[in-house]
Amino acid sequence: MPTLEIRDLHVSVETKEGPKPILRGVDLTIASGETHAIMGPNGSGKSTLASALAGHPKYTVTSGTATLDGEDLLTMTVDQRARAGLFLAMQYPVEVSGVSVANFLRTAKTAISGEAPKLRTWGKEVKGAMENLRMDPAFAERSVNEGFSGGEKKRHEILQMELFKPRFAILDETDSGLDVDALRVVSEGVNRAKEETDIGILLITHYTRILRYIKPDFVHVFVDGKIAEEGGSELADRLEEEGYDKYLGANKTVSA
Repeated sequence: MPTLEIRDLHVSVETKEGPKPILRGVDLTIASGETHAIMGPNGSGKSTLASALAGHPKYTVTSGTATLDGEDLLTMTVDQRARAGLFLAMQYPVEVSGVSVANFLRTAKTAISGEAPKLRTWGKEVKGAMENLRMDPAFAERSVNEGFSGGEKKRHEILQMELFKPRFAILDETDSGLDVDALRVVSEGVNRAKEETDIGILLITHYTRILRYIKPDFVHVFVDGKIAEEGGSELADRLEEEGYDKYLGANKTVSA
């Protein structure tokens, strides 16, 4: 069974004052078909974990390991991680002027799979995925994320996940900026991908509302760069009622 395994991961970020530790010993194992939700207050390091796993150059792994099916993820380049089956849905998707969504999707799919998808079947697959996410077909001809609303950008992220079929997806606050209808559509896309491919999901969020649509198998409370508590979906319900105050000490470290 495909597994993403993180052991005692420590990560720092470079600042004007020098390296600043953000992650302080993260241990987490995600198996194929599992959905893990990471919840925590602002500045706890949740997005740092996502970025470090994806290979963002801003972050430096100072110790610990991260493996995908036993292969060292941390020695891979960003594109090698994507080809190995890791996908990141970004919290703030970037605009790529002059590159159409259609060209971007086909080029990325070719790079990940090692061969270009057949035009006839690929076109149908893209059209069907866009219809499921209630995206106007005209979006395929627009520049990537240029002029997109927050909800449209998030739908485009999930569109990529459905088409690229990764083994593990990290969803970094995919629910942020979404209204109720967009949240439902995006969640349906995530659930659909999981049903079709048995993908493992790491869902990073502040709030429980997305967990009403995407049911987690495990919930992890993330505080001060590490996991403070673990449990099932009942833990998310408790956090909704009680908040994070019980986990926060006087000296909380703020992440970059």
